[in-house]
Amino acid sequence: MARVFDPDLEVVADFALVQAELARGRATPFLLMDSAVLREKLRRFRAALPRVQPHYAVKCNPDPGVLRVLYEAGAGFEIASPEELALCLALGVPAGELYYSNPVRAPAALAKAAQAGVQWYVVDSREELRKVLRIHPTASFYLRLHTSNAGSVSPLSEKFGLFDDQVASLLDEASRLGADLAGVTFHAGSQCLNPHNWLAGIAAARQVFAQMQARGLCPRLLNLGGGFPVQHRSPVPSIAAIGAQINAALADLPADIRVMAEPGRFLVSDAGWLVTQVIGRTEKRGQPWAYLDAGVFNGLLESITGIDYDMRSDRHGPLRDWVVAGPTCDSMDICTRQQPLPADLAEGDYLYVRNAGAYSTACSSRFNGFALPEVVLV
Repeated sequence: MARVFDPDLEVVADFALVQAELARGRATPFLLMDSAVLREKLRRFRAALPRVQPHYAVKCNPDPGVLRVLYEAGAGFEIASPEELALCLALGVPAGELYYSNPVRAPAALAKAAQAGVQWYVVDSREELRKVLRIHPTASFYLRLHTSNAGSVSPLSEKFGLFDDQVASLLDEASRLGADLAGVTFHAGSQCLNPHNWLAGIAAARQVFAQMQARGLCPRLLNLGGGFPVQHRSPVPSIAAIGAQINAALADLPADIRVMAEPGRFLVSDAGWLVTQVIGRTEKRGQPWAYLDAGVFNGLLESITGIDYDMRSDRHGPLRDWVVAGPTCDSMDICTRQQPLPADLAEGDYLYVRNAGAYSTACSSRFNGFALPEVVLV
């Protein structure tokens, strides 16, 4: 059986590529993405979950170069907006192979998707089911269930998902309207450290499939969502260990039910180094502070959502806990108050944020006029 915590299975973007970019004079902040790691992570996902077709969650890192590498390596895509639809269409991805997994969409967004030929849409309410059918009467649907996010770093179960006592009503509505409600999905929670969440979701989906069949609906899709974790400063369950448990839960699932997932972080996080520079340092009440040219608003948003980034420097002195803050004048722009870094860290030093390919540039803005990290794909 695969080991749950297995550091030997980690893969990280080649740091020599970062050094080469700095030697060329590349300005910070920038996000280096290693295409070889993108391909390797996709390979590892498929090896661990051979029945599961990966559809990359575009929101995680929508850089066109990153999308192209994954597409050429055989990944599908999951979208949540017209802009993400346009990115995929520009790559040549057939619209019929895209999955629109945002449970609430503006009518204009639905119209664009329908016109392009997107077939599959997630729903978790009767209102959204009716809205999609008005615009795309022949659409196919998959139902998003509310499932436990216990053990995930960023729970995602509050905003979306149908509760158990709501399922029958929506299935009845789909049957009455003649809708092609043919699938079930759930989300285990972002950076999920608890493999049981996927097992609970699969078990819940099976129960819904039985209710669908009782109403004459024909289930043919199981979407396992995302949440597959990566390692930062602490061990995480390996994809092999997660896969072993999911594979066992899928073993007797009928062969005519297609199984897919929406990995985002797992595919792109390890491929990235976010490179930033110390633009100032000071000491307050005995604790050192480092101010960077990247922060909460331009590259490190997830530092305030529970992701414990592994930050490294070129210095090798004794470590101290530093407060690390971004460049803006907003007091919210404090990434962490306990980042182990060398005590002699100085203005002008580079900091290298390991495994930062997920949600770093995607969640960046030009707040206060500071630069977005440039994506450098090698």
